[in-house]
Amino acid sequence: MSASGGTKAIVAALGANLAIAASKFVAFAFSGSSSMLAEGVHSIADSGNQFLLLIGGKKAQRQATPQHPFGYGRERYIYAFLVSIVLFSIGGMFAVYEGYEKIRHPHELEHWYWPVAVLVFAICAEGFSFRTAIKESDELRGKLSWKEFIRRAKAPELPVVLLEDFGALVGLVLALLGVGLALLTGNGVWDGIGTVCIGVLLVLIALVLAAETKSLLLGEAAGADVLRQIEAALVDGTTVPRIIHMRTLHLGPEELLIAAKIAVRHDDSAAEVASAIDAAEARVRAAVPIARVIYLEPDIYRESEAAKGPDPEATPGGRGPQSASGH
Repeated sequence: MSASGGTKAIVAALGANLAIAASKFVAFAFSGSSSMLAEGVHSIADSGNQFLLLIGGKKAQRQATPQHPFGYGRERYIYAFLVSIVLFSIGGMFAVYEGYEKIRHPHELEHWYWPVAVLVFAICAEGFSFRTAIKESDELRGKLSWKEFIRRAKAPELPVVLLEDFGALVGLVLALLGVGLALLTGNGVWDGIGTVCIGVLLVLIALVLAAETKSLLLGEAAGADVLRQIEAALVDGTTVPRIIHMRTLHLGPEELLIAAKIAVRHDDSAAEVASAIDAAEARVRAAVPIARVIYLEPDIYRESEAAKGPDPEATPGGRGPQSASGH
């Protein structure tokens, strides 16, 4: 996995979650707190998620084959989508169920100092993991807000770890509130309410992750800055005077497919056109190193063809006969 895959953040989160999970289960055994049980399962689910991200990164490095000629870059998207499913089912739904049962059958907490101590320790450990994820993400997000970074990032690992760690920290605070109110009031229902809140939080985060990774799985175009770099590299003003229309698609976080119809001069020979295409490809690869697959079709510029540039119906998947139209 490349550095942009956030391996350091994943490993930091994995180590923190394994240590936290063990401490939470010990606290549950001594106190009987449902918040501790839900948080323990949450940490186990998070640890499994980090393993999935590491596996996805490893599988994505496989070489292309005749059956998969564009490689396995999207393995990272698939495993990130699996993370959202695990977080929803094991983390979120289990916590909601456990909290509901605790509200129905509350009981007083025993050895309260165990869950309180574990929660304080867990907040410190998750804070370290969250800080590591933020530090790695800052190197990539530039001037984007955190919301824009999570929505636009093509590498799924860092957004997943960021949302997981954020959810874990908020969940720990909710667990601490639930345990604290249960101790202050002597009513174990508060522990159950805190557990339900943790479950709802995890479900919401899982849905956000699922929506974002689904978009990546469907195939996203290059970002606006990358598109500008590609356009500037393709057009040299002489052999390639302009782009008629262009489509891009991420085959993986660091693998980009570019398909463009470029204008050439009407009196160029076949050798000159071929040379112009080769030179244009070289310029694009130099400007955008992740441009792994480039298909350039030369044509004579016509206004009717150029007008198809921003038209999504002129691409595969568009409705009507236009989607298959061409020269």
